[in-house]
Amino acid sequence: MNFHSIKKIKYWIQASRIETLPLSISGIIIGSFFAYYNYSFDNIIFILSIITAISFQILSNFANDYGDGILGTDKNRIGPKRVIASGKLTLEELKKGIIVNVFISITFSYSLIKYSFKNDYLFIVIFLFLSIFSILAAIKYTMGKTPYGYYGFGDIFVFVFFGLLSVFGSYFLQTKSVDYEVFILGSIIGFLCVGVLNLNNIRDIENDSKMNKKTIPTRIGFKNAKFYHYCLIILSILLIFTFATEFKISNNFIFIIVGIIPISFHLFKVNQAKSPIEFKPLLKQLAVSIFFFSIFMSIFLIYESIFF
Repeated sequence: MNFHSIKKIKYWIQASRIETLPLSISGIIIGSFFAYYNYSFDNIIFILSIITAISFQILSNFANDYGDGILGTDKNRIGPKRVIASGKLTLEELKKGIIVNVFISITFSYSLIKYSFKNDYLFIVIFLFLSIFSILAAIKYTMGKTPYGYYGFGDIFVFVFFGLLSVFGSYFLQTKSVDYEVFILGSIIGFLCVGVLNLNNIRDIENDSKMNKKTIPTRIGFKNAKFYHYCLIILSILLIFTFATEFKISNNFIFIIVGIIPISFHLFKVNQAKSPIEFKPLLKQLAVSIFFFSIFMSIFLIYESIFF
């Protein structure tokens, strides 16, 4: 393998945005371990769910880079330079990467769905439809003639796919049942993940305004976008406490409290940020905090299933 090939691999890893992957599986982790709490957990389903979610996220990242590269949105962004804007990969190379990743995502999705539902063809068809819809949604976020990420609909996409569908889907694949508490958990993760997107959009508000990218912050302004962010985080914390009321008070609650602390502390950091560039470090911090929360909430659910 020559030096050029090694550099190309490095560029593909950069395009994959490894730092976004923990956030993409946070909902899967919580949904799966809530199923564990309800005495229904399959290791293979869990592993395939994680791999499938990661493949979807990488596809979304490739498509996002490709779409923004065509429109020139990333040229003057505050965040890290993307592979197209920096010239590390060509549009043609990234397009081929997207096509390959679509096939990978479909393969893992089908393997997961077939293993979970065996010969229950109704649910196989339903979940295959959801998988294809998820793939199309990931691609259309910034690609095509009318990328919905450019019209302020990205928040809805993130809430539904990173929150509700991620948690509910992983739970249903394990249990084959529906529980209203799953929607509370899905909403918690959904609002938190929208918070990450909102931070990204606040950081890029000036460049997005110039490029006519109509995100929520460009529509409502910097000050109102901060207030919107407070609402997202506070609402998620309130829902966490709502979910906790379903359990008897025990020492296990320390795991929920520990999981909430970084998210709560994040609000003070947002309050201190006075300009878009100051939101750059907060983006990664919140993403890590959400993953951290998903781990501690899962530990709480494991202990509750064992001792109560």
